[in-house]
Amino acid sequence: MILPDLPRRLAAEFLGTLMLLATVVGSGIMGETLAGGNVAIALLGNTLPTAAILYVLITVFGPVSGAHFNPAVSLGFALRREISPAQTTLYILAQIAGGIAGVLIAHLMFDQAALQVSENVRTGPGQWLSEFVATFGLLMTIYGCVCYTPQNVPAGVGLYILAAYWFTASTSFANPAVTIARSLSNTFAGIAPADMPGFVLAQIAGAVFATMVFGWLLRPPADEEAETATKP
Repeated sequence: MILPDLPRRLAAEFLGTLMLLATVVGSGIMGETLAGGNVAIALLGNTLPTAAILYVLITVFGPVSGAHFNPAVSLGFALRREISPAQTTLYILAQIAGGIAGVLIAHLMFDQAALQVSENVRTGPGQWLSEFVATFGLLMTIYGCVCYTPQNVPAGVGLYILAAYWFTASTSFANPAVTIARSLSNTFAGIAPADMPGFVLAQIAGAVFATMVFGWLLRPPADEEAETATKP
């Protein structure tokens, strides 16, 4: 598939990540407000809109930019040599900028201060392992769907994130741009800035490991036969 020119791809990454973060933070605020102190209900109110918007955003922006919305995903495709290092850098900058813009918009929609700093502590080995697993699983979902059923990428990613919100201790950020943006929201979805580096490092590690594993596991048989035929 031939994608549009780079400026439109970057605009798609910016807008998609903006809408993703507006949904994550906005639904977190709404869920906590309506849950009456029930954290499980608040989390459910945060989970369902996030999964739903991912389906919509990937469907809309996938044909434009590939719908990464995530530096870990862009890094993975760069390691697979499907996008260049220069394009990867620009994608990541667009994603981070879009994520921050989405957080600011969510705050303003709920009549909160636009600029905030999170005080929500999320740290420790369990949280870091959760982010490694969450990001590994996200890349697993993307690579598997792209390889076998590309039309299922939107549903696959949305359903995976829906599940990962509940089976990981960290509630599955699985995205460095999301992590950075959520450090600027002192709401239900926030993460303290001091805890952000541990999450980002775990996410990058999960993405790199997933790319290695599924680069081998999903390798087409024809490639293996060609490699064998060239050996002396």
